[in-house]
Amino acid sequence: MGHLLIEAHELKKALAAGEGLLVFDVRHDLADHDAGARDYAQGHIPGAIFLDHETELSGQRTGKNGRHPLPDRGDFAVLMRLHGLSPEKQVVAYDSGGGAFAAHLWWLLRWLGHERVRVLDGGWAAWVAAGGKVDTAAPASLVTEAQAIQSAGWSGKPVMQVVTADQVLENIRSEKPAFTVLDARSPERYRGEQEPIDPVAGRIPGALNRPNTANMTPEGRFKSSEALRSEFLEALGDTPPEQVVHQCGSGITASHNLFAMELAGLQGSRLYHGSWSEWCSDPERPVARG
Repeated sequence: MGHLLIEAHELKKALAAGEGLLVFDVRHDLADHDAGARDYAQGHIPGAIFLDHETELSGQRTGKNGRHPLPDRGDFAVLMRLHGLSPEKQVVAYDSGGGAFAAHLWWLLRWLGHERVRVLDGGWAAWVAAGGKVDTAAPASLVTEAQAIQSAGWSGKPVMQVVTADQVLENIRSEKPAFTVLDARSPERYRGEQEPIDPVAGRIPGALNRPNTANMTPEGRFKSSEALRSEFLEALGDTPPEQVVHQCGSGITASHNLFAMELAGLQGSRLYHGSWSEWCSDPERPVARG
């Protein structure tokens, strides 16, 4: 788990030693899109750079591609270069503590082709509890926009693969489905009893349910790799990891499940990034409830 997670005390030591880590603050609130920026301004890990999930880590919305569509890969590469990312840089991502937004940035960077990414276990809450220093100044960019654009070509191949809505629909209609969809939303949303965000309640037919909140301990840390492995194997049965496609409301908490499977040593699962918000935007796509 060490190459995927970092503890607050490890991060404190690395920053004090001047190891040149690139730290990103991705705190966010789906119900209050300005909350992350406010929290960052009030205090953040020294040197951390704030990234906004609504304006920087999502592509342009069309009303048919979900609430957090994938950004253009070239635009995302420029953004990362602008903030100092290079192939050899070690990145650390953190959020308020639940891990979903940090795991989403972890997935996006792996999708870009950058593998040296770790998530701060316990996030901001763990940093504060460990007595970590707090800063309010935003670091200056060391790279100009022109330099970022010029060097944005990314030689790394995507480590993470995406699945499209058409592929999910084709899989549902197939006599021999090639993959199983795993829904990271709450059981109530999965069953279609509640839908607080999207205009249609329900789930993708055939999807299984594994709420991403089940990946965490009551203290807000990721469960052990052994516990996660046991629980995912129980949920998935005989389905191998490479035949699992993660889904949620808009691709964020699904990334959390995918990250947890990687922690568990169950590698190779994929992400349907558009997720339910994209799926339900087309009334022709089937919906299951109950």
